[in-house]
Amino acid sequence: MDVIDWLTAALGEDVEDVLSVDPAHLDAARGDHSGWIAEGHPLAIVNARTVEHVQATMRAASEFRVPVVPRGAGTGLAGGANATAGSLVLSVARMDRILEISTEDQLAVVEPGVVNGDLNVALEPFGLFFAPDPASKAISTVGGNIATNAGGLLCAKYGVTREAVLGLDVVLADGRFLRTGHRTVKGVTGYDLTSLLVGSEGTLGVIVGATVRVLPLPQGEPTTLGALFADVRAASDAAARVTAAHLRPAIMELLDGPALERISAHLGEETIREALGASGERRTCSSSSTGRPPPRTPGGRAR
Repeated sequence: MDVIDWLTAALGEDVEDVLSVDPAHLDAARGDHSGWIAEGHPLAIVNARTVEHVQATMRAASEFRVPVVPRGAGTGLAGGANATAGSLVLSVARMDRILEISTEDQLAVVEPGVVNGDLNVALEPFGLFFAPDPASKAISTVGGNIATNAGGLLCAKYGVTREAVLGLDVVLADGRFLRTGHRTVKGVTGYDLTSLLVGSEGTLGVIVGATVRVLPLPQGEPTTLGALFADVRAASDAAARVTAAHLRPAIMELLDGPALERISAHLGEETIREALGASGERRTCSSSSTGRPPPRTPGGRAR
């Protein structure tokens, strides 16, 4: 019996829906959004729908000493989810339920495959939002945000993902289930295993659930301020003065001359003129935005 036979037996009647050895699926799992493709091919992909599916995968891998590559939406740029030769790919993308939204406790309980942007759509009617704001939030998952401790432009005001995670459900390498953290404003007893797991990128366990902190949406309309500077030093000095003045814009972004030139080439000079004036095509720009998390243009500037 090999690892695939063992896993097939463990998954039982779910095996046809969960386990795939389709060459096309295996090939797709070798890459992420960076464009890098891992050498070789994985043995199989487990498209887990339940915690039990994840536990069966980890037990099989532990029994046969087979490497496991946890995978969410595959939107990373560092190769962490790229399937290597002879591995099992454990995808949690189908574990995508929002289990609870508590307005009283200002938290949400989610499965790892919930897309960051979808969580915020669900939270908006309650006047709440999930602060982690990676550039890929429209397509990346909360589990992936947690596994990589994602940041994003809002982290200057709200912190990185670690600050938004209250507790985790994790499956360890041998298939054991572990629950860490708390669901209260204050939770200081014992070792902070939750913070240890955030950013561990699947090396300590596979995240199968999360209790995350959500915040009230700021009131009012967002306001964006833009300024042009002669050089990067002057712009960065201005940004430092904003921070020193104890001001906390939701986003503060600096674009140097070469960046503006490339954005202009991609979006067209007219877009830069409308946003910054004609001089913005040749100078350094620093912009800040206050209020609720703002939408962005394709070039990345806050509006």
